[in-house]
Amino acid sequence: MNEDIETLLHRESIVLAPIKKRAVAFMIDETLLSLLLIFALWDSFVNAQTMEEMINLTNSFVLEYMMMKFIYQAFFVMQYGATLGKMAMKIRVIELKTVANPNVLVSLNRSSVRILSETILYLGFLWGMLDPSRQAWHDKTARTLVVDA
Repeated sequence: MNEDIETLLHRESIVLAPIKKRAVAFMIDETLLSLLLIFALWDSFVNAQTMEEMINLTNSFVLEYMMMKFIYQAFFVMQYGATLGKMAMKIRVIELKTVANPNVLVSLNRSSVRILSETILYLGFLWGMLDPSRQAWHDKTARTLVVDA
């Protein structure tokens, strides 16, 4: 682990969020956003006759879904230091420099790289599981940590 991060954690009595909590928070957020998309497209889903039509419908809204995820992540991390899934799991995101909720630019950076990481086979998330400080790509670029709340 990075010596600066280790010093910060010790000085502030902060504990890194376990991978299991982060994974459950991720699943909660993905479920909520998927349900929101289904709700928004409900009439279209009801009118779809086959599974292929449903898949095509979902695929036609990929960019909108990604934008929804981007805004959701950026807003909640900036405003509350956590998404709804992270709140449920009692974990939060902190900025290394301030040990507080990330500011607007940091949140936008983190959200952008998070979306990029998802599109590249979730490699950034895998990186976070193997990293001693549990920083995924979006945490590395934004200089954030996910910690127990």
